[in-house]
Amino acid sequence: MKLNAKFSEELFLTNETGRELYHKYAEHMPIIDYHCHISPKAMVENKEFEDLGEMWLEGDHYKWRAMRTFGIDEKYITGTETDFHEKYLAFAKVLPKMVGNPIFIWCALELKRYFDIDEPLTEENAEEIYQKTKALIHEKHMTRRWCMEHSNVKLVSTTEDPVDDLRYHKALAVDPSLKVRVITAFRPDKAMFLELPTFDAYLNELSDVSGVGITDFHSMLEALEKRLQYFKETTGTTVSDDGIPHFTWADYTEEEIETIFKKARANEPLTADEVDQYQSAFLYEMGRIYHRNAYVMQLHIGTYLDANTKGVREVGQSTGFDCTDDQCSVTSVGELLNRLTLAGELPKTILYPLDGTKIETWAVLAAGFCDNDTRSKVQLGAPWWFNDQQFGIERQFEACANLYPVSLSVGMLTDSRSFISYPRHELYRRVFCNYLGTLCERGEYFGSEKNLQEIIEDVCFNNVNNFFEFHVTR
Repeated sequence: MKLNAKFSEELFLTNETGRELYHKYAEHMPIIDYHCHISPKAMVENKEFEDLGEMWLEGDHYKWRAMRTFGIDEKYITGTETDFHEKYLAFAKVLPKMVGNPIFIWCALELKRYFDIDEPLTEENAEEIYQKTKALIHEKHMTRRWCMEHSNVKLVSTTEDPVDDLRYHKALAVDPSLKVRVITAFRPDKAMFLELPTFDAYLNELSDVSGVGITDFHSMLEALEKRLQYFKETTGTTVSDDGIPHFTWADYTEEEIETIFKKARANEPLTADEVDQYQSAFLYEMGRIYHRNAYVMQLHIGTYLDANTKGVREVGQSTGFDCTDDQCSVTSVGELLNRLTLAGELPKTILYPLDGTKIETWAVLAAGFCDNDTRSKVQLGAPWWFNDQQFGIERQFEACANLYPVSLSVGMLTDSRSFISYPRHELYRRVFCNYLGTLCERGEYFGSEKNLQEIIEDVCFNNVNNFFEFHVTR
């Protein structure tokens, strides 16, 4: 029986060519994390972590979700009556049983990269590793920023609502000690979900911060564009982010949209068709706004939010109760892209379908809207959320390279609330180099090493830097 007792530096590198490509070209490339949910407030405060429990379990709903599958009491997951040491010990009991789960690999990578620990965490050595890591945290002063700098992160993009005043981003922008550039994505979801009872109150808030009296659909768009320009002026961002969990394209007239808008502001009931019409108009107009302001439109497609309503009610949103959905069709997103193309106002676009089983159809759609004015104008984003592990990443490479050049990809992101999740970029790069090595050793690719070097460096860093026009130096 062959069992590895320690973390292997050849993780996921199953062929000699892949190993050489990774260690030679990808291993030490810097990181641009162009989509995440880490807290800018935490970056400003830059507190030293208390212990490994806080590092791992402060806000990581991946781990919370996994712990619930083992029937662990919620007080050891998100409970406020237990400390991070107790939560860590509860997590350590189940981690060895997460065979095949990316959490096992992520934790192994995090232990190795931040603490140089290459032995597996078990219930038996949990306390020893806890004490060792706690001593290192205090010895090295492992703050939030320390983790980013240690991981060679050059830029991160957080995600904020249009009404955010960006006070923490302003503070970060003038902090000479900060070694990582921090921008934010513009996420206008609350203005799209007009069926929610909070819609009218949200627009009042948007009106206040923008200085625009919102009396109709078009004045709301004016307010959003003002805030989008404020985001760009404040952080230099070119990143947007629209979540479309369920979206069905529906034709509309301007008069119909204004009527629907007024009904929503008056909290009158809306039909499903009216919601579809409004969301179609909203996404189309936001696409035009992104285009004229040189933003990239990111569409996160197919989330089944708050599936477990009891869990959400008891614990809160974004705590591990969201799932994958397949209601958002390729045809509907395609029609959005088509209308923007017909208007000559399609912005650079990244599609993130959460249903990985249909990834090929989305790759075909993306390629269908590329043209000769922009390199990879519409493309697939990194496998995200439930797909950001070895199987999902490899599946996307193998399925989509047949339909869309993987060499044009803007690479990996963390989509995380954790300050030690950057080894996910390493995992992606390992799988990518192994994929390239497999093609080479099968004889399916016989280009030069220089070609492969360029592809790897592009996917790891250059493509995302150029696509978003970040102008980050390596």
